Amino acid sequence: MSIKDELQNIISGNGEVRHGKIIQSISNYLRRKKKANSRIEKEKLLKKQEASFLIDFAEENQFFFEDFYESQFLGEGAEQRVYQFDNTDFVVKLNDCIFYENWSDYFNSLLLHNYFFPHLAYEMIGFALFEERLHAAVKQPFIKSNELTDLRNVKQFLEANGFENSRNNDYYNPEMGIIIEDLHDENVLTKEGTLQFIDTVFYLTPQFYNKDPL
Repeated sequence: MSIKDELQNIISGNGEVRHGKIIQSISNYLRRKKKANSRIEKEKLLKKQEASFLIDFAEENQFFFEDFYESQFLGEGAEQRVYQFDNTDFVVKLNDCIFYENWSDYFNSLLLHNYFFPHLAYEMIGFALFEERLHAAVKQPFIKSNELTDLRNVKQFLEANGFENSRNNDYYNPEMGIIIEDLHDENVLTKEGTLQFIDTVFYLTPQFYNKDPL
């Protein structure tokens, strides 16, 4: 089985990946909701409608995460707020899905990240309402870098794994139909000479869903 086949199985919910079960369950829940709302299906499911479904999911499954406190706040980027977890080996990230057209794309990105970087896998621990916006709460190992990241090393690593530099810090794998973006030196840290991809933004292109010829 090729890597692309493995990833297609994971995205469809039929394959396994680290911390993938709850993410796949949520993705399947959204798919069922989309199927049950044929009008929305045709118009493309809007993010705010998905958010409403996800709030229902959180209420039905008691899956709200509220254990984040401003005293534990570490910092924020364009898409997320980072908090220290009770266990200091981890952080909690609240992501409002701003980089994605819809929530389904965000969950696909989590699954891809967990496949490619299992030691830095995101664990979905709930949903949070912050400033009247829905956020996903994910837990991730805390990495403290001890040297600056050389972006030439990031490029070399990705090219060795089939990704082409499309522009700036964005890459594309034409064989798998996967895009990975925003890999600057705050999202890829370096610890003891090893690159640590702590924040990734993956997108699937139509090419991803094409079956490879036998």
